[in-house]
Amino acid sequence: MIYSVRGEVVHKEANLAVIECGGVGYGCRTTDNTLSQLKTGEEAKLLTYMHFSQDNAELFGFFDKSELYCFKLLLTVSGVGPKAALSVLSGLDTNSFALIVATGDHKRLQKIKGVGPKMAQRIVLELKDKLAKGDMPQTGSALSSVPSAAAPSGTAEEALAALMVLGFSEAEAENALSGLDSSLPIEQLIKAALKKLG
Repeated sequence: MIYSVRGEVVHKEANLAVIECGGVGYGCRTTDNTLSQLKTGEEAKLLTYMHFSQDNAELFGFFDKSELYCFKLLLTVSGVGPKAALSVLSGLDTNSFALIVATGDHKRLQKIKGVGPKMAQRIVLELKDKLAKGDMPQTGSALSSVPSAAAPSGTAEEALAALMVLGFSEAEAENALSGLDSSLPIEQLIKAALKKLG
């Protein structure tokens, strides 16, 4: 297994970066977000994932752990292959993706090229609980399981989870949500909480 590649970026094109390591150029399929971090002629390190299909083996590279984590998660969704996973992560950064899944906003996923209504619904349905487990690498606090005894219910619970996905601690998220009308739609509740967090 190739865990990562480090070397000079010798070539870039849509969804592909070539990193030269020890005289060997490794072609890594990647996202627009990762490509935007790379400069031809400069050294870079990509975390990699090797995908094997019936007649092919491809190397995928990502600039950070959270993007690699989300890519692997997407591959667990039935009907989502590497190409669709790259499209999703090219259309969204990892925080936006996690927020969409946490809030169940499958309509935003449908705006991404190659993602239809059924796939968008499956992504949200199959990944909501997995993202809520808190394994996603984050800058700041990762999303953690919300203790059921102390957890708010319904929309407020989803808003709390979404704020924690964005890197706020449970205490910060709870403080931001306190005093807000929990009957508001989740998107409005999150926006109001983010304003308070400032």
